[in-house]
Amino acid sequence: MESTRADRWLWAIRLYKTRAAAADACKAGHVSINGKKAKPAAQVRVGDRLEARVNQRQRTVEVLRVIESRVGAPIAVECYVDHSPPPDPRPSAAALAGSRDPGSGRPTHRAPRPVSAAAGLPPAPRSPAAPPPCRYGRSGNRLR
Repeated sequence: MESTRADRWLWAIRLYKTRAAAADACKAGHVSINGKKAKPAAQVRVGDRLEARVNQRQRTVEVLRVIESRVGAPIAVECYVDHSPPPDPRPSAAALAGSRDPGSGRPTHRAPRPVSAAAGLPPAPRSPAAPPPCRYGRSGNRLR
């Protein structure tokens, strides 16, 4: 096999989860082959360099082997060389949630307010004061 479709190859090497997602990325202009925008049916050959936007990350891969069907991850990795820059470091969950003292127990309803302020989020809207409990039911009869 000398060449295959771009959407099929991107799906086969597991860059996209579905072939339809790979085709949609090609149609949207998120995939280029050797610097030119690629349609889903564009031919991919050994030595081509593909750039694809996958999940808000720019991926650059070089074709080592052309495959048409989806294969296991260990085999898929052997079909390309990844020239992508390393992903940006993600903030840890503790940094996003704020810091709490160990053993301080479950947070109260007031605790999220400083956390959301530290994260730059607007404060949660406050509900209006609840009316006093009613002494009568819906039918107007007095409750005992």
